[in-house]
Amino acid sequence: MKNLLMLPLLGIVALLAPLESVLAQKKPKAPTMRATPEPADTTRHRTITGLVVDGQSKQGIPGATVLVKGTVLGISTDANGRYSLWVPNAATATLVISSLGYTTQERRIGGSRVINLALFSDLKRLSEVVVRGYDSKAAGYSSPARPSKRKIKSAQTAADGLYAAPAPALQGQIAGIAIIAPYPSVVMPARTEAGAGDTYVHVSENVFFEAKKDPLSTFALDVDNASYSNVRRFLNEGQLPPRDAVRVEEMLNYFRYDYAAPATTSPDPVRISTELAVCPWNPAHQLARIGVQAKRIETAQLPPANLVFLVDVSGSMYGPDRLLLVQAGLKLLVKHLRPQDHVALVVYAGAAGLVLPPTPGSQPQVILDAIDWLQAGGSTAGGAGLRLAYSTARQAFKKEGNNRVILATDGDFNVGESSDAAMEQLIVDQRESGVFLTVLGCGRGNLRDSRMETLADKGNGNYAYLDNLDEAGRVLVAQFGGTLFTVAKDVKLQVEFNPARVANYRLVGYENRLLAAEDFNNDRKDAGELGAGHTVTALYEIVPVGSSHPLVDKLKYQTPVTNASATTAGEILTVKLRYKEPQGSSSRLLAQALGGTPASIEQASPDFRFAAAVAQFGMLLRQSEQRGAATWAATEKLANGARGTDADGYRAELVRLVRLAEGLSGNGAVGIR
Repeated sequence: MKNLLMLPLLGIVALLAPLESVLAQKKPKAPTMRATPEPADTTRHRTITGLVVDGQSKQGIPGATVLVKGTVLGISTDANGRYSLWVPNAATATLVISSLGYTTQERRIGGSRVINLALFSDLKRLSEVVVRGYDSKAAGYSSPARPSKRKIKSAQTAADGLYAAPAPALQGQIAGIAIIAPYPSVVMPARTEAGAGDTYVHVSENVFFEAKKDPLSTFALDVDNASYSNVRRFLNEGQLPPRDAVRVEEMLNYFRYDYAAPATTSPDPVRISTELAVCPWNPAHQLARIGVQAKRIETAQLPPANLVFLVDVSGSMYGPDRLLLVQAGLKLLVKHLRPQDHVALVVYAGAAGLVLPPTPGSQPQVILDAIDWLQAGGSTAGGAGLRLAYSTARQAFKKEGNNRVILATDGDFNVGESSDAAMEQLIVDQRESGVFLTVLGCGRGNLRDSRMETLADKGNGNYAYLDNLDEAGRVLVAQFGGTLFTVAKDVKLQVEFNPARVANYRLVGYENRLLAAEDFNNDRKDAGELGAGHTVTALYEIVPVGSSHPLVDKLKYQTPVTNASATTAGEILTVKLRYKEPQGSSSRLLAQALGGTPASIEQASPDFRFAAAVAQFGMLLRQSEQRGAATWAATEKLANGARGTDADGYRAELVRLVRLAEGLSGNGAVGIR
């Protein structure tokens, strides 16, 4: 698993601000530290507590990652640098301690119960992460040296002393973490109410429909995944997310699945795949999985990009988890620009302004300097910024290229157009220009999640939430094509259920993307966009005809359903998909039927099982009335058994988050539920 995935925002970006002072420090190699003397402890499983400090300042490092080597067990240090971690087979286990900008260290536990550690700055790693555009040799920087033994000893002594100092007690219990007085068990300091000050659209969960009366289910595809990274942020900080912050479809679509891609000779940029198995949270029901895979395009083969960075620099964006994080993320993107790509930079606070006119990717230093110039302050004229950004994009419009505005904001607009309705109309007016929109959300306490989701949906775009720098790299670099290059727009799905096989059905998630049946054939109806390489997953929970647990008893006076054709007798449903070319106005139709008998959940594909586990996780977080027999333990087992190769570690991370949520579910650390 990537260590950065587990770093809270405060720990990540706070390191970016004092960069110049870090540059002046000497780079260490990982020093060998002497553990704090402890009596031998042969207890097989025990809780390890300790403190992680900066070797130079002797201050605690918030958000440092403490992992049990070779496992997904881990925790982040609190605001004071303290941690408490339950470790199985502790005597033979090794802790791996890391933090952005520091040299990673390992420490064998042995008989210790307390392990304090000092980390020293790693200049090379930090400079690579923030993508500095200077030549260090030309700038006169010498190669950093290893810290002296005296400095190491001094830092260790300071860590031991700080750990021994009194710390506020923490009430409550977290699964897998024991409270050992006087040192509290801490994940991150929990606020009284998770999500206080943030705004989310209320989600009324989808219910079951009767296939005989309502055989059609229609919705717009959604590739947004902001909800998952926002949920991750809450859990990593020791809080359960507010119920409406959990959108199951965005959690499903955060992950990539190995669906069949369109054939190279196919004229269509998307392909449908389907699968049927027993529903894991209600074995009397079935679960149908619909997967959509967009064609993959290598970055080198993507059309030229015409990008406008639109950055909110108002006062609400001040802080390490807001503007500083956005700047660092945009720098990651700049590093991967090609000479044929162009970038402009527009900012807005009390008014909007053009900081950088369209500049080719062959001049990265010019772009980096413009990003470095940004500072937060003032009110928020979001409408004026959007108009200027779209105008700038149109002036440099590339007919066969990728024209896109990348908006980075907390969504807190308070000058000019500020209501959701006014912002929505502004975006609707602008999208006809052929310029797409990507929204990068950030911050907390005043996060206008509902507004940013609306902007992305109405602006032919996508919405991601940046909870750390690794997420910025994932969205803007690793998924450059999917995030920034659209291969199909206004993508809609319509599913027709066979009432001879299906008594009832419900769509899992997508509550705010539902469409009327007649909208499917209406090419004027806006829908979702698919980027290069994107996968989209939709799940339907099905009550089969003849179920031992029907939702409604069999009716006495109704005429039984008969099949019109023997050829469709074995079909459960038919999936129809409509899409338009990125600059097209007429849709094209694809269709595929799903039939056969459901496989057991154990025999379903790994992608099916993992998607089912993600949906189950979302329902548990939402305390869904439809969660059936789902439990945290069953969800963890299902997800862990379907991790597959998991090259990027994101599936393993989900398993860790399920464990965190289980621990938090009984301690009252919840928001508006």
